Amino acid sequence: MTRAELADAVNQYIWSTTGQHCALDAATLARYERGTVRWPGAAYRTGLRAVLGAGSDAELGFHPTRRGAAATAAVSVLGGSEPVRWAGVDPETFLRTLSDAEAPRRVSWTEVELVRETTRVIATSENTFGGGLALQMATAQLRLATGLLDAAGTVEVRQAAAQAVGNLAGVVGFAAYDMADYALTDRCYHLALWCADEGRSAALRATVLADMARKAAHLDHHGDALEMIEAAQELRGDLTATGRAMLAASRARLLARTDRPRDAREEISHADEWFAMRDPATDPPWLCYYDDAEHQGSIGKTRLPLARAGIDVEDTIDRLSTAVARHNPQYVRSRTFSRIRLATLHCSIGDVTTATEIARVAMDDAATMRSARMREELTTLASATAGLRSPQISELRSNILTILAT
Repeated sequence: MTRAELADAVNQYIWSTTGQHCALDAATLARYERGTVRWPGAAYRTGLRAVLGAGSDAELGFHPTRRGAAATAAVSVLGGSEPVRWAGVDPETFLRTLSDAEAPRRVSWTEVELVRETTRVIATSENTFGGGLALQMATAQLRLATGLLDAAGTVEVRQAAAQAVGNLAGVVGFAAYDMADYALTDRCYHLALWCADEGRSAALRATVLADMARKAAHLDHHGDALEMIEAAQELRGDLTATGRAMLAASRARLLARTDRPRDAREEISHADEWFAMRDPATDPPWLCYYDDAEHQGSIGKTRLPLARAGIDVEDTIDRLSTAVARHNPQYVRSRTFSRIRLATLHCSIGDVTTATEIARVAMDDAATMRSARMREELTTLASATAGLRSPQISELRSNILTILAT
């Protein structure tokens, strides 16, 4: 059986024997095989035993280590090269190693909302000042939050807590990605995926996969990135129109970067269609950032390689200009990225005056950022000025070099 066929068989078995609707998929089975998830839910374990003819969970490689899985994920975030095994370790002693505070024995909606609010604060700080200034604080908060994964509580609260911690792990992972700390990025994203499974959230899993794909593409692993995005797009369940628009925009960017402009254009159309159907009131917390400005900026970035080659130039300018105008003031880094990309495009088409006017504003914000990605964007802008001669361009190059030097 393929993974997809096995997943369908398990879902059908659970439905026929219990009347419970499940959404096991190929991506989740892959995580079971890799050992990322070591103790799936009872229904999935029962279904897999029945379909595969296994006499026990152990025969399938599963072991009752729910606490152990949480601890292993948390230790990985701390930077250990090898996961700490749970066997023989007192849970309370271990959890106290994560922070100076004792982990709560029970989790309620109060703790869930606290993690959500912490995530909002960190995400705002990270986008305002860059990952460099937020990362240390964010990692410390994540250490604290992982204690909730082992606390007792109702099923509903525990799932919400797992989703909240997973969202926080994703934000910390993105801050690490912004600073080019890719090892920490991976550890945070793997923790976020584990939390998505515990929280039974296909939407969170899809968002984390999209972030992982972004990092893979940044490192020129385009095949891996495309596979991640397409796996996320295959998820069903609680994906909203906003989530589907975000995934389509991400896939379009990968198609454009792999010399498939026609496919990229088609996927951009899908992204716009999904975005037009969005209802922000139905979106989970981790999609609050994907508003109209983010969508237009994302599509503008996707079109940028085509526009620099003379294709769809005006539409790309409109998209990036719209993003700059509509970005929430707290999204300083996102707005600055859009301005730099817009200035880069104007340099490419020889519009020096417009390029330098836009870049001059972007430089003020870029100077306050501690972001490896911002440095790369500035370097790209500097490269786009090659061959251009004017006092404004010379001043722009000087400003870029000053920022890069500091």
